[in-house]
Amino acid sequence: MTLNSFARRWITVGAVLMLLGVILGAFGTHLLAARLEPKQFASYQTGVLYHLLHALGLVLVGLVGQAGPVSRPLRASAALMAFGIACFSGAIYLITAGAPRAFGMVAPIGGLSFMIAWTLLAVHARGGARNG
Repeated sequence: MTLNSFARRWITVGAVLMLLGVILGAFGTHLLAARLEPKQFASYQTGVLYHLLHALGLVLVGLVGQAGPVSRPLRASAALMAFGIACFSGAIYLITAGAPRAFGMVAPIGGLSFMIAWTLLAVHARGGARNG
């Protein structure tokens, strides 16, 4: 099967982000767990979980884009999932690495991005699938 450019892009990005999430999860379990306070480690694990879930979401969005028309809501959903990983999980990773706690103010932007991304995927599925 030949993938269209949308599917190829987002499946690739999702797969690479899944790989990174697995690496960061293993890093956290094997190297950080003993060095962090339990609350910090729980936060780190939350960052990894959301990272992995939304990387898998990107693969899903790519597959949806392969199966049918690619709409504006679908394009925006993909971009917002990737942006959300960077903001939400990225902020948690940075804080865990010692960055100022002020970076935590970025995490809610990522969380909102995730919510909007899933909403837009639903809009696409419900008929907002006009080519765009």
